[in-house]
Amino acid sequence: MSYDDIKKIIEDMGKSQINNLSIEFPDGLKINMTKENQGEKQVSNAGVTTANNVQNIVVPEKVEKAGTEKEDNFKIVKSPMVGTFYSSSSPKDKPFVKVGDKVTKGQVLCIVEAMKLMNEIESDFDGEIVEVCVNNEDVVEYGTPLFKLS
Repeated sequence: MSYDDIKKIIEDMGKSQINNLSIEFPDGLKINMTKENQGEKQVSNAGVTTANNVQNIVVPEKVEKAGTEKEDNFKIVKSPMVGTFYSSSSPKDKPFVKVGDKVTKGQVLCIVEAMKLMNEIESDFDGEIVEVCVNNEDVVEYGTPLFKLS
């Protein structure tokens, strides 16, 4: 089962009325998920393991899409994956964007390298870069704010 498949199950459960979910696959993979009723935005005790060692995945009531969200009148571009943040396509190149730049929907803002794959992160909306929230070559987690736009 791929990471994207597991992520899809978590997102679907977060949007549903289901509070508990247990899945066992023929290859011995087990997934157990329980929603917390607190409505928090964190996933805790996350784990997917095989037959003899099962951990719980706790899914909050409200799961928000990593990517963008408004915070204090800013649009936040978040990392859609775990990886290494790069502000340009190579060390010798200029950054894709910097504070004060106007960006359009679909414009490449940065690259997040995950498992030797370079993933271009694009803006989901038009705006102006107010803050670059991470430094070049920082390791970012799923949901880490990368940019603030106005």
